[in-house]
Amino acid sequence: MTGNTNPLPSLERTEPANDTEPASLTPDARRPPRQQRRTAGALLVAGPMIFLLTEFIAAAAWTDPPYSYTYHFISDLGVHGPSTLFGQYMYSPLAWVMNTGFFLFGITILAGVAALRGLSGRRRWAALVPATLLAAGGVLLGLFPGSAEAMNDGTGDFHALGALAGFVGANVLAIMLGSMHRRVGLSPKLGRTLATAGVIGLVSTVAYFADVISGANILVGLVERGATHPFLLALACAGAALWGPIDSSART
Repeated sequence: MTGNTNPLPSLERTEPANDTEPASLTPDARRPPRQQRRTAGALLVAGPMIFLLTEFIAAAAWTDPPYSYTYHFISDLGVHGPSTLFGQYMYSPLAWVMNTGFFLFGITILAGVAALRGLSGRRRWAALVPATLLAAGGVLLGLFPGSAEAMNDGTGDFHALGALAGFVGANVLAIMLGSMHRRVGLSPKLGRTLATAGVIGLVSTVAYFADVISGANILVGLVERGATHPFLLALACAGAALWGPIDSSART
């Protein structure tokens, strides 16, 4: 016989032809090491928790009259006052707590996104750019409280810019991470949750600014939280998933 009786060499020659892109080998090959996942997960949980905890502490200290999550702006918690703006009386005894939360939460989330190793190239930038926008917005909110006096001296413009950057950056980041859930190491369910939270946040952002600009201020505190809290809760869940055991559904 002149043919090759051992088919193994031919299999070895043809097998690499099926692997045209190293990144497409398997989901496991793209998944970052466990320690990197845990670091990113811890930071992505810590960021939202910093915001929600400082918000709660500052709101609990505002007792006369009690702070309202549905009526008052979130930014009111960062104004020591007394001050009045948009028809709202602002006097936050622990304003420094909320401003510290504003300053830290975006930076912490940015660090968490930077720690994700499942993304590369344009996908990595698609996550880092909105995360940076969010971090910059948080810093501006913390450094420039939104009081009536700030609006008069011009520094209130920085506060408004920070709010816009935070709203847009956070919710675009949620949509980006949701769309890239497989590379990040999240399940399809969590991916959909993140994307949905981002869409809700962007819609709420438009409704919030329409509410403020029109002067209606109808449940403005609740509408504003629609632009922030879905993102915060969804990102915390995603971070917890990255911290814990790898979900088998994230491999498909």
